[in-house]
Order: sequence, then C-alpha cells, then structure tokens
Amino acid sequence: MSNLKHKYAAIGAAASLLGALGAPTVAFADGHALSTYGPFPVTLQDYTGSKKNSVSYTGQIARHVLHDSLKKLAGNGDGGANAASLEAEMMAYYGGSDKNKTIIAPADKGNFNIKQGTVNEISSGKNLSGKTYKGLIAGWPGQMTGPEVLTSMIKRAAKTSGGFDVNTGYNYPQLISKFAMGAVFYNQAVDNYLDEKLAADNKPNGKPYKDGAHYTGKEHVWDEAFGYWGAAAHSLNLSAKDNYDVAKMKNVTAADANGDGMIDLKSEMVFAHAYYASSFDKGGKTDYLSTITQAFVDGRSLITSAGGENLSDAERAELVGYASVIGSNWEKVIAESVFKYAGSVYKDIDKLKEQMASNSDTSKTFATYCKHWGELKGFAMAIQSGKSNLGETAVKMNRLIGFGPILMNASQVSGVDSMGNFMKDEAISWDEYQMHMLKVQKLMVDAFGIDARSNDQIAKMADLADKLGDSNSAEND
Repeated sequence: MSNLKHKYAAIGAAASLLGALGAPTVAFADGHALSTYGPFPVTLQDYTGSKKNSVSYTGQIARHVLHDSLKKLAGNGDGGANAASLEAEMMAYYGGSDKNKTIIAPADKGNFNIKQGTVNEISSGKNLSGKTYKGLIAGWPGQMTGPEVLTSMIKRAAKTSGGFDVNTGYNYPQLISKFAMGAVFYNQAVDNYLDEKLAADNKPNGKPYKDGAHYTGKEHVWDEAFGYWGAAAHSLNLSAKDNYDVAKMKNVTAADANGDGMIDLKSEMVFAHAYYASSFDKGGKTDYLSTITQAFVDGRSLITSAGGENLSDAERAELVGYASVIGSNWEKVIAESVFKYAGSVYKDIDKLKEQMASNSDTSKTFATYCKHWGELKGFAMAIQSGKSNLGETAVKMNRLIGFGPILMNASQVSGVDSMGNFMKDEAISWDEYQMHMLKVQKLMVDAFGIDARSNDQIAKMADLADKLGDSNSAEND
C-alpha cells in the first residue's frame, strides 16, 4: 500500500473510531489530520487483543498532577513546626510513593468536578524525580543538578511560612513549579521523546513499545511527548481563551468534551506550558498552542498512516519536521514567560521605590515582587533544560537575573557556603536591577524572536540608561 493510501486509510479509521467513541471531529481534506489528539486505531501488526484506541499518555498526566499537587504543598509550611512532615509529603509527590496519593491539585472547584481523586486512577508508580533533567543548573547557587536543585528547594520550602523565605526573597511554590515544568516536562519531550527516540532504531514503529503493549514504539513515543505538552485532547476545538479558562477551571462546558459532567484529567484538562501558551495566544498576537498541538496531531496521524510498519526515511524526516516545529515554539512559550515576568519585576520595583520614598508599608508589594521574581527565575532556569545549549544567551540571562531578588536591605543572594547556607552580598541599585530586567526582555526578543511580549517595558530603556549613565552596563556575577 502506498504512503498516501496508508494515510487516507488511517485517517478514515481514526475518524470512524472517533465517531464510535463519541469524540468531536471536524471536516478535513487531502488527508489533513484530525482536530483532536486521538482516538487513533490500533495499528500494531499481529495484535489480537480487544483494544481499539492506541493513544496512551496517562503517565505524563500523572506527572502533571504530581507537579500541581507539589506546588500546592510547597505553600503549606508553618515556619518550622510541620517542616519534617511537610517535607516528607512533598517528597512523596516529587520522588514517588508506594501509596495511592490523593490528588491535591487540580481539585473540584464549583461545578468544575474532577473525575479522578487519586494519582493511581490516572497511572501508578510515577514520579517526577526520575524524569528531572540531570545536567548542571548554572542559574542556581550551589553547582547542583536538576534533581538536587528541586530536592533542595523542597527541603527549604518545608521550613518556611507559606513557602516564602523573606531572608532570601525566594518564593518556593513558584520556583519549584516553573523550574520543574521545564526540567521535567519540557526536557523529557524535546530532549528525549522528540529527539533520540525518533531515530530509526529507537522504539521502531514495526514493533510494540514494550512486551504486551497494544501500541507501536513510535506511536507511544509521540504520545508521551504530547502528554508532557499539557494540552487537552480537544484543545484545537477551543479558542485560546477557552483553553486558558479550562486551565483556570472557569469553563466546565469547554473542558467537558464528552458531556458527562466530569472533567477527565486524562484528556480534558489543560496543564503546564499549554496553559501558558493559551495565556499568550488569547492576546491575539501569537498562536503557540494551536501550532504546537496541530503539529502533535499531524505527527501522530503520520505515524498511524504507516499501518504498523517501520517508518520510511521520508516519513521520519517529516516527523522530525513536526518535532522541530514543536520544539522551537515550545521554547518561545518559555521565553515569553521569562519576558513577561521580567516586566512584572520591573513594575514591582517601581511600586517599591514609590512606597519607600513615602515611607509606606512595603511588605505586600515586596511579597508580590518576590513571587514574580520566582516565576522569572524558574522559567529562566527551565529554558536552559531543553535540547539546545543556549551558550552566551544563558550566561547573560543568569548574570542579569542573579541568584536572588534584591532585598529591602540592598543585599542579594550571591552563593552558598561550605555548609549549604545561602550567602548574601551587597546588591546593585534598584535602578540598575530594573535595567537588568529590560535587558532580559530585549534578550528574549533578540534570541528567540518572541511576539506576544506581555508586560513589555523595553521602551523605557533609553530613559533609564540616561538616568544611570555608564553604570547600566554592570551585570551580576
């Protein structure tokens, strides 16, 4: 059978399966892919079981739930009394547990009712620690690997009040969450499943992914990458605003694709970077969510069209092309996030300077500033855990942001001592640090070509440079 006939046959089979399962479809022509990520028919040759749908990415959804629950727990510290028990509980969600852990987040909200109540209802035996980027994290003090950084953050978060350490300015729920999304989800997808596992001899399409599986090697490789992306299976049928509202648990109608009154986390929820993509896209300047999700659907249609046979060189080349679209746009989503929160930090400092000048209470603004800094830093670390070595771009970004936010006593975390305690040193001025935030924004534009540019403050660079004179060239070491 020719490749074109394979494609039409596979798409026809997928459409029939969609109809049989009551899933939404849209019209397509010339073999264009479906509008939902699955169901896709079983193509594994010689399969004799009863399975009809070859899509499987429940392990990745379980990790999204572990991440969401971990973030929620990171803000539950009481300042020390519950530190040991909280650390143990957080590690159970990060490192895995033999127990069937409760899903702490997402949880029911109004009429937004979640179908699953425990992690094992999605997939058992999963953790985040084993999938965390193992490379050195240059942007965090201590010369630690990805798992070491997250473990350290968890331990420190457990000792804080509400996850916020006023002595360092670290907001641990944000730092843990934003870094973990990159070090686990982004890294695993773009630097594993959409990289070496697309090689011809790695998980070939002519064999099952593993003994007893009802899906082929390449089918499951692609599914797992999609699961880490975090889109709902029907995200392409929704607007960017609808996807955003699903992630925020504000639109049950948009989320409930099969109309059963429950939101199935396995297929109907929007998680992680897919959520951030929707947040940028709803402004009308970008289409990251639809571009990435469509590339995933098109790639899966291509794999299905092979009919359980090994992919030809031409088919694999086309698949690698889809992977490239996914990777480059996913990177931009994270760069957009770095850009946004650099702008937030800039604006927060403006408020802090005004309050200091008038001798007003700065505590609430300082906490907000540190929250935004945590998001900025987490995303900045995350973007360095992908497939590409960012080289000079990473060096500039890490130096501009520094190891910690500038504190109210004009100090800043500068490293760790031999005992693992954070060290602080005299910081640059507020104005200089604001210039650093503008340089971070410009760096994201120059290095990644981002377009949404939320919280754009770059236009203020010239005036601030005039105010600073020559000192604006200073960078954090």
